[in-house]
Amino acid sequence: MASRKPSEPSPESIARANRQRIAAEEGKQAMAVIARQSISVRENMVRLRALRQAEETRNQQAQLADGAPRIKKKPASKKSAST
Repeated sequence: MASRKPSEPSPESIARANRQRIAAEEGKQAMAVIARQSISVRENMVRLRALRQAEETRNQQAQLADGAPRIKKKPASKKSAST
């Protein structure tokens, strides 16, 4: 057997350490990408919510301008008329 000094790392341990270092760097980059995407999704949700609320407000104002608010009719009852 070849004798090695205990302070000298083996090539396998060096390769493992490099793989772990690279994986950690890629993990940090992936987490940063995910964080940026989630921020953009939340910003888009806020934008869409504001648009929806503005449209609802316009619809309500249009109904008030037309007069009394419209009341939705209830669906016809399912009782049979053969009595």
